[in-house]
Amino acid sequence: MPAVDKLLLEEALQDSPQTRSLLSVFEEDAGTLTEYTNQLLQAMQRVYGAQNEMCLATQQLSKQLLAYEKQHFTLGKGDEEVISTLHYFSKVVDELNILHSELAKQLADTMVLPIIQFREKDLTEVSTLKDLFGLASNEHDVSMAKYSRLPKRKENEKLKAEVAKEVANARRKQHLSSLQYYCALNALQYRKRVAMMEPMLGYTRGQINFFKKGAEMFSKRMDSFLSSVSDMVQSIQGELDAEAEKMRISQQDLIAVNESVYTPDSDVVSPAINRNLIQKAGYLNLRNKTGLVTTTWERLYFFTQGGNLMCQPRGAVAGGLIQDLDNCSVMAVDCEDRRYCFQITTPTGKVSITLQAESKKEYEEWICAINNISRQIYLTDNPEAAAIKLNQTALQAVTPITSLGKKHEVQHSSQTVKNMENDKIIPSGSAGFQDSTQLIAPGTPIQFDIVLPAMEFLDQNRGGRRANPFGESEDSSKDEEEDSLLQQMFVVRFLGSMAVQSDETCEVIYEAMRQVLAARAIHNIFRMTESHLMVTSKNLRLIDPQTQVTRASFELTTVTQFAAHQENRRLIGFVIHLSETLGEESMSAYVFESNTEGEKICYAISLGKEIIEAQRDPEALAQLMKSVPLTNDGKFMLLNDLSEEDGTMHEGGEESEA
Repeated sequence: MPAVDKLLLEEALQDSPQTRSLLSVFEEDAGTLTEYTNQLLQAMQRVYGAQNEMCLATQQLSKQLLAYEKQHFTLGKGDEEVISTLHYFSKVVDELNILHSELAKQLADTMVLPIIQFREKDLTEVSTLKDLFGLASNEHDVSMAKYSRLPKRKENEKLKAEVAKEVANARRKQHLSSLQYYCALNALQYRKRVAMMEPMLGYTRGQINFFKKGAEMFSKRMDSFLSSVSDMVQSIQGELDAEAEKMRISQQDLIAVNESVYTPDSDVVSPAINRNLIQKAGYLNLRNKTGLVTTTWERLYFFTQGGNLMCQPRGAVAGGLIQDLDNCSVMAVDCEDRRYCFQITTPTGKVSITLQAESKKEYEEWICAINNISRQIYLTDNPEAAAIKLNQTALQAVTPITSLGKKHEVQHSSQTVKNMENDKIIPSGSAGFQDSTQLIAPGTPIQFDIVLPAMEFLDQNRGGRRANPFGESEDSSKDEEEDSLLQQMFVVRFLGSMAVQSDETCEVIYEAMRQVLAARAIHNIFRMTESHLMVTSKNLRLIDPQTQVTRASFELTTVTQFAAHQENRRLIGFVIHLSETLGEESMSAYVFESNTEGEKICYAISLGKEIIEAQRDPEALAQLMKSVPLTNDGKFMLLNDLSEEDGTMHEGGEESEA
């Protein structure tokens, strides 16, 4: 190793400028060494801190690997292999943590400690000796200045001896401090080399020892484990790549669809509507009433489940029940100048909710789906087939039916109408069947708005006395109602009416029902007006539920045929036979949808007609009154299962569309 520069101790006493110049070089070198040592110590302390952090981090890592099993992932199917692998890795990390702890201790003892000792001992010693040397030099300079000022003429031997002694002591002190200072600076040139290499020697040995122990601990038993884990990772990565490719292709196919998929209500003229739905799902706007006259609309996800309409807000885990659709009615409405609005009405006639669809297709499919569900088609063995059969009337209306009797040839060879309450068999009046053209003339127009909406009726009659279109006053109708032995009210919705050519058989009612429903389906007519049908022993009256105004009245004696639909029990129809002023006769069939079974309305009409016949014979009337229970006021009481419904009949109903 090459020799180092030294300060000559022999020149310390003389303290020449050359010596002082060389001393300044050594002092500058010591200052640079001190600054560098501080920086090196910071770097080594950072390494030691990182190693300590590695120990803490590996401990935390081991705990987190074990915690994977306790997370209870909702989609954790097939994680058993991952859990077992992570458990093994946790053990490996714990063993590695032990090695990291040993390495941290070695770095503290063999790397950080030597450099700290060098800075605190050697560099601090040089700095202290430098300060002492400076003080001694200053004292020597002061004593020499004092000695130089001694007078020449008046020489005082005593004073001279004292000053000389003082100079000698200062010079001796300076010489001693300079020798110590020079020796420390000379030794620092050797110690700095040792101080730089010794910590790195400890760091390197600690790292080598760490890797040796790690290799001895894991090299043999870890090879097969790491190989299996690597194969598993590659297999998963392969599955991911294949799935990513499938998703990329699927994404391209989905993006390449027609622009109409993104545009709401893209096909307004002729949308492809499925009228045979028994379940439906999608977003709708729900109308919420926030005040007396203020409302808000909220976009929610609706879906049907069995006979229920469910609603699920965005972000919710599951949906909640909004409305039981069994026996409900759905109607399209005009609401707040919004398009495609419809409302669902409960069997009692109360409006439940108002909804808005985003397109004509969704609007009509929701109405058809709810209408199908309300008829409890979903409870049949084959709901799809039942829905198709229910909506086939639209297709049948396009081609005239030549013989209506063929459809019921087996089951109606002897046509009769059976009364459900008293099991009385009423002959139909015709043993055979007539052609549909004999029942209803081809091309007969259908009237869908025979009854005026409540508000229109009030507008037309505001300011004067209401005139009954059938020549009856309001007071007289009330008097007749009080005198009537039978009063029964039903919630109905008018579907349509049309002229007929025969009233000899109930088949004319079935044909009228078929043509009315078919026309509504073909022309997308969903408008219906809800009314209360009052059946008395004298007449049939349609009453507006809001204003209690009689919209239409038919004498019970003019009702020649009445029947309920054979499949859809909620459909009811009757034929009115009137004599015109010129001696001509007119017959019209009226079709309604009821919230209850149509047979109950038929029974009430049948009982009313029996009362009319019995009133001609007091004995027959007395016998009839004994067979049917009476109310407290002496009126006939029937259909006891409607007693609860009667209490809600006087609640307000609205004109609507369906």
